[in-house]
This record gives sequence, C-alpha cells and structure tokens, in this order.
Amino acid sequence: MDLPPLPDLPVRAVLDHVSATLTDSGTAVLIAPPGTGKTTLVPLALAAGTPGRVVVAEPRRLATRAAAARMAELLGQPVGRAVGYSVRGERRVSPDTRVEVVTSGLLVRRLQSDPELSGVDVVVLDECHERHLDADLSLALLLDARAGLRPDLRVLATSATVNAERLAALLGGGTDARVGPAGDAASLAPTVVVRGRTHPVRVSHMPPARGERTEACVARATRVALAEGDGDVLVFLPGAAEIRRVAEHLRDLDGVDVLPLHGRLPSSAQDAALRPGPRRRVVLSTAVAESSLTVPGVRTVVDSGLARVPRMDHRRGLAGLATVRVSAAVAEQRAGRAGREAPGRVYRCWPEHEHATLPRHPEPEIRAADLTRLALELACWGTPDGEGLAWWDAPPAGALAAGREVLRGLGAVDEAGAVTDRGRRMAALGLHPRLARALVDGADEVGPRAAAEVVALLDDDSLTSRTDLAAAVRALRAERPRRWERESERLARLVGGTPRRHEDPALVAALAYPERLARRRAPGSDVYLMAGGTAVELPPGSGLGEAEWLAVAVADRDPGRSHARVRLAAVADEPLARRAASHLLSTVDEVDWVDGDVVARRVERLGAITLSARPLRDPEPDLVRDALVRGLRSDGLNLLRWSGDALALRERMAFLRRVLGDPWPAVDDDSLLAENDTDDTLGRWLGPELSTARRRADLERVDAGAALRRLLPWPEAARMDELAPERIAVPSGSRVRVDYSTEQPVLAVKVQEVFGWDRTPRIADGRVPLLLHLLSPARRPVAVTADLASFWRSGWLQVRAELRGRYPKHAWPEDPTTVPAHRGTARRAGGSGSGG
Repeated sequence: MDLPPLPDLPVRAVLDHVSATLTDSGTAVLIAPPGTGKTTLVPLALAAGTPGRVVVAEPRRLATRAAAARMAELLGQPVGRAVGYSVRGERRVSPDTRVEVVTSGLLVRRLQSDPELSGVDVVVLDECHERHLDADLSLALLLDARAGLRPDLRVLATSATVNAERLAALLGGGTDARVGPAGDAASLAPTVVVRGRTHPVRVSHMPPARGERTEACVARATRVALAEGDGDVLVFLPGAAEIRRVAEHLRDLDGVDVLPLHGRLPSSAQDAALRPGPRRRVVLSTAVAESSLTVPGVRTVVDSGLARVPRMDHRRGLAGLATVRVSAAVAEQRAGRAGREAPGRVYRCWPEHEHATLPRHPEPEIRAADLTRLALELACWGTPDGEGLAWWDAPPAGALAAGREVLRGLGAVDEAGAVTDRGRRMAALGLHPRLARALVDGADEVGPRAAAEVVALLDDDSLTSRTDLAAAVRALRAERPRRWERESERLARLVGGTPRRHEDPALVAALAYPERLARRRAPGSDVYLMAGGTAVELPPGSGLGEAEWLAVAVADRDPGRSHARVRLAAVADEPLARRAASHLLSTVDEVDWVDGDVVARRVERLGAITLSARPLRDPEPDLVRDALVRGLRSDGLNLLRWSGDALALRERMAFLRRVLGDPWPAVDDDSLLAENDTDDTLGRWLGPELSTARRRADLERVDAGAALRRLLPWPEAARMDELAPERIAVPSGSRVRVDYSTEQPVLAVKVQEVFGWDRTPRIADGRVPLLLHLLSPARRPVAVTADLASFWRSGWLQVRAELRGRYPKHAWPEDPTTVPAHRGTARRAGGSGSGG
C-alpha cells in the first residue's frame, strides 16, 4: 500500500523505527501521548510494509469509527476500501481493505472463531493503558495464540502512559510474565517512546459552592472558560445523564454550539462533535475523549473530576456503573487536551487540596467488574479458570467463580466449567451472557423480533427514561429510533425462528435476570424482595405500584440506601417466575426457632422468595434438635428449668474452673453451648434431653442441675464438697450456705456465730479465703473481711461499740476469739462492761 504525505505529527519521525523493531522482535510497545498520531499514522505505515492485513483494536466503538474515518481521509479514500472498520452490528470492509479497525470485544470474537487470525500480519492494541476488560482479555488471548499457533504474528501495543514495564514484559514473553511483575530486561519487548508537542496549560480549581450540584458547578466553570479564553471548550462528565443536565444549564448561550459526545449517540451526532464548526463549540464528553479521540479546536478543558466505571456488587448480585473520582493520571490526560494546538486552560471542579488525594492510576476493570462474560470467553477458549494465560492482572478468583455460577444457571457451562453447545451459541451473539440467554430462549417463547426488541433495550437502557419496561417498548415501537431499530433487526436475524404474536417483555427480562424476579413484601408496599435476596424499591410514579410480581431488568443501589432502586422493570406473575427461573425453585423441610419456639414447615421457594409454606407434622429429629440448639443460643439457657440448687451447682463448678482449671469444665453459656469437632460440651450434658425434646415446653421441663452433673469430672468430683463446699459449719453449730455467685465466694453469717474463730476459713485446698460478710442480729451487714484475725484486732472495737449501742441486750465481748459462739441472744452478765 502506497502512502501519501502524512501529517507532521510527533509519531511520524519514528514510523520506520517502529516498523523495523516490530519486524525484528515480533512484539513491541509504543508509548506516545494522545494527539501524537499513534492511532492513525502507525497502522498506515505498518500496512505499507506488509502484504497481509493490519488489525487495530480500539477500546470503544466511537474511537473505532473515528480512527478508520481519519485514516481513510488521509488516504483520500472512502471508509471501507483500504481502511475499514468493524463494530458489533456494523462492518465496512472490502477485499481491498489493508487496515481494519475493530473493537477489543470484536477482536476476542475473531480469536475465538479463528485463533490463527488467518490473513492478518500485524495486530495493534491501541490505548492499552485504559485497562478495559475486553482489552485485557484480547491481549491475553492474542499472546496465547501467538505462543502456540502464530509465532509469526506481530503485535504492537500502544500506551499513553510511560509506566509500561509490565506491558513490555507480557509482550516479551518473560518466564514470569504470566503471573508476576515485569521480568528481567532480556524478556522485555522493545519499547519506542514518542514525546508529544504540547503547549503550556494553566490549571485553575473551581470547586462546587455549598449545596451546588456537580452539573451546576461544571456549567458555571464552562461559562467562565468561554469568557476568559478563546477556541472550543471540552467538558468531561461521567455519563450521558450528566451531559443532558449540563446542556440544559447552558441552553441560553448565544453564538455557541453545545454538542454532546458519548458512545450511545447516533453516528451523525458523534461525527458532528469531532468536526470543527463555524462557531465556537462546547463539547460535553464522557471519557471517550480522554485519549482515544482527538477533538479539534479545543483550547480549554473543564473537568468534573468524575468518571463512570463498571462495578459488581457480588453480595447483592447487582452489576452496573458507579460514579467515582478520576485518578491523577486521568486528570493529567484530560488537562493535556487543552494544550495540543496552542496554550490552554483547565478548570478543575474540585478543591485544589483534594488533588493530592486522587488515586495515582485508574483501577483496571478486571478487578471490580462483572466477570460473567469473561468467564464465558475463557470457557470457550478452553481455560475456564484463566490458568496459563499471560494476564496484565489476573481475574479475581471469587469474581470469576461468581461468573461461572451464573453461566451454570444459564446452561452455558457444565458443572466442570466447560462450555456447552448452548454456551458457544450464546457467546457467538456478542452480548452479555444474560442477554444472550434472553434472546435465545425468548425467541422461542415470544418470537425473535419481540425478544430482540426487548434485548436491544436492555443492552442500552439509555434509550428510555421510563421505569415500566412494557411501556418503554411500546414507546420505542411508536418512535422507532434508528439505533434501536437497527439493533433489533440485527439481533432478530441472528437467532432466526418463527415469528409469533405473543409479546411479553417481562418474560424476556426474567430470562436475562432470573435472580431479579421480585415479589412485593407486604400489601401496598413499594418494597419488593428479589429472588437473589436483595430488597428493591419502586420510585414514585413508576406505573408499576399495583404489581404483586416484577421482572426487574435494571436496579442500582446508592451508598447509604437500605434498598436498591428499580430503574426498569415489567409486571410479572408467579407462573412466569416459575417458567423463567425454574433452576431457582426448591422445596425444603425447614425446622427453625421462630418467635421463641420450634416451627416446622415444608417451604417452596424461588431463590429467596417464599412461594408457599405448610406445617410439617413429623419433622426430622436432627432438624428439630438443630432448631432447639439455635433457640438456646438465641434466647439463652434460661429456657431450661434452673432450680436454686442447679444455679448453686453451676456457680460452684464455675469457681473450681476459675481456681483449679482442668479437669473442671467451663460452664459459661458459650462453653455449655459449644458443639464442634473438638468440643461437644452441649452433647455431653444436654444430649439426652435434646434427643427427645420437640418444642420450647420440653426445654422448660429439663432439670438443668441434673443435666449439668454429667459434666462433673471423675474421680475429682468426689472431692467437690471438700474443695467447694455448699455449706460451711460455723462455731455456733450452724451450717451456712456459701455464695459462689461473685468472684470471691462469700459467707454471710451473724458475727456472734463466728465468735471463737481466730482466722478466716479457706477452700479449694486452702487457695481461696472466704469473704466474710459479718451480720448484726437483724442480719444487716456490719463488716466485710477476708482476714478475720486482723479484723478482730483492729476493726472489731469500732463495730462492737456500734453494736452495743444498737443491741444492748446482747453480749459483745472485747475479745470474740475467747468466748463461745451462739445463735440467739446472749444476755449481758451482771452489767459487766465486758459482756460475758
């Protein structure tokens, strides 16, 4: 292919070097910032030096079309001749095509159908630094195919960031490139670096005022940018919804064209944003303009500081897009757009002090996104777990396993994770596996056209602002927007089949998302429970408020909200739910502790949704026992009958455990309820009672003391009354109960009954002194001591004086160790001051 004179862009100076390096090494990395010509000039130069086709993989469809159009323009040809492109649902190539630009996802499909990439000499993986999921997967599969089938296939990876050592290691095929960080220098692919020609850019921060929404702040900054500078203004926003709201804020601008730019726009609208216009322009763009596209005429950038990224909430089973702060690297890339053609300005809509807190680089999609589609592609490749592939970042094992579980439910893989014939058919459709299942099975149920129309909407829910899916489909059929119409026609052709009149958007949505079938929690409530276990709430004015069942297609959950919010759903019913989610149906006998007693039911469920429940007359004894144990653990051991003697026994055993340790058992609640492989205390002391009990009333009849005695250790238990006596004989002849309920055992006794004791009695083989609570004749405390000898010497005189004044008829000797103890009243002798 002959090349015309190429534009004087920075990459032009290294084109020969890139071609020679790629010819010599087979792989290479090209580092060049956006706007240097790497996307358009490099593929043309490579095609001029090879007889085969050059395939260029772009991360986005918009960038794919734009790159092909620009290269065709440089050659002075229409798109589809020497330069063509292929995206899902659209292909413009011919036998003369030498450079074909494709999306990363389409390159994956090409590799799956033809791992040798017949007729292709060079593959260029553009904008690898963006780390999109399909781009990471296509890199891994491409390197695997090159290692086994096509060692002659040349691969060039381009990146706008200088941190490309890992990429060079992967392409170099180093021994540790598959699992670890970059290898040694000998295993690195050669790297060619191009410096961009940029102009100085002045950065200002314009954060939102108190209470000001992001869109209002961005619109305010845009007005300032128009007033303070010249040229066009490129505004970065996270998504199409924010673009619409900012455009509304700017609708009164005079002499300025406000143009949206995002991947869901019609081709004509995208092209308009990428062409210079007769007037100043404000281009409101998503992340597509960060590096993949060049917007001409831009002198100023307004950056919201936000981006929309895929996220998967595995616990709730909700996949979607999350709005996050951009990384420092992305902020710099966005700012660089202002200095391509002349000195520029950047207005950042966040406080200057927050810039240092931005993450350094964007998080790769593979770490946080839904991996169901990736799991299907790996199964089709023959490596369900991704082992043996050279990953930039290996897919997280948990997320990949969750994806495989979804695929098993859809029938796309078998129990071992191997792809089924059905799974291959679903993968070939190029849709997310859930949507592929809805299209394949829905075509059989409602006809290919009706199924395709719903799937086209589910794949691009920006087509409607309605919550009612059926109403949204009806509106689209009336309005017939070109993008939806073309995609519906394409999908219907893919599945074929017999047209049918029956239409049911709810069934198609349920086939795609069976776990999102939802049933109202209570009459009149706007809250529904989905089969996957997540609660969702209908927004006001949804038009679905009377439905008992919903087939939820789109739901998201904002931080801080207890329920997810339904964004798109259709009215369903139980028969439809049973049909679409038969793999979620289960009937189990459930015996549980509910509201303070055992409840036994036979329950039919659809996932987390209870369909029916009826009493179970003769439940399995093991299930009953487990329910009783749960009751004891939730409501406590007080469910048993604890007499005074039983409580005292437990306290004595606890004391001996605390003082002597093994073999005396622990008798706190947790220990008594322990039941595992190494400690079945519960079974040892309460096993016989649990084996015969059936309800709470049976537990209430259990003699806890008798059961507790089963834990007494023998032969040590023979000394229990000696080590922890239930009662202590005092000098008066009384046998007084010892209180073991406190840390130190207490003996509460009238002081007159311990006359004659010269020291405190000790228990547990003399280890622990009793704590004496000495009482008056009216059994009121007069002293507490664990050292009786010291008390008689130093504390008794004051206590004696108080007792003599209060109880003058009693004898209160000066030296209690020398007089006999007594239980009742001991009269004073002849007015003696000593009280004999």
